[in-house]
Formats: sequence, C-alpha cells, structure tokens
Amino acid sequence: MASRYTKSKIINNDMDFYEFLRKKRGNVKNIRHLSTPIMKHPNAAERATLKRTKHIWKYGDRFYNLAYQYYDNPEYWWVIAWYNGYPTEAELNTGTIIYIPLNLEKALITLGVY
Repeated sequence: MASRYTKSKIINNDMDFYEFLRKKRGNVKNIRHLSTPIMKHPNAAERATLKRTKHIWKYGDRFYNLAYQYYDNPEYWWVIAWYNGYPTEAELNTGTIIYIPLNLEKALITLGVY
C-alpha cells in the first residue's frame, strides 16, 4: 500500500530559516526532507464512487483507532481525516457524522496519492 509520501521529492534545503537546525545537527550544509505532498479533496462525484460506512463521532474517538479498525493499520488515520475534511480530532464534536472509505486502495487513488 502506498504512503501519502510516495510521490514526494527529497529536498536538500539550505534556507536561512533552517540555520538553527543545521547548527544543532553539527553544522550540516542542508536539511534533507520530503516535499509537501499535494493531495486533492474528493468532490461529490468522486466520493460517490467509494463504498463507505457512516460513523457517528463519540467521546474518545481517534482517527488512528478508526484506521486500525477498518484498515488494520493506524498509519492511515489521515485518509479518514482528509476524506472528511477534518485535519484533527479537535475539529470534531460528539455526534458529528463522518464517513470512512472502506476500500483503502481506491480511497488513496481518489485522493491522488496512489
């Protein structure tokens, strides 16, 4: 299964902003990191192609627990968050309805990362 970083480039960043970090790491010339992945938010038609299940948010719910429950892998928590347009659990209130795409591979394709 693909990671959300599969298509990301590795960047050698020597920007002044990272000077403190370069010094902290022994005066290295640059900081290597992944570029920010560009994902799209599925529109209504794209969402309609995905089989999904409804989940009513309750106290104590976490995206990573739902990802483990539905995908057997908590690392795909971000698929549920991105699909619903909520960046963190802090954005959700008890009783909020979210949807969990059931086919992880198809969801990744729809999000543009696979």
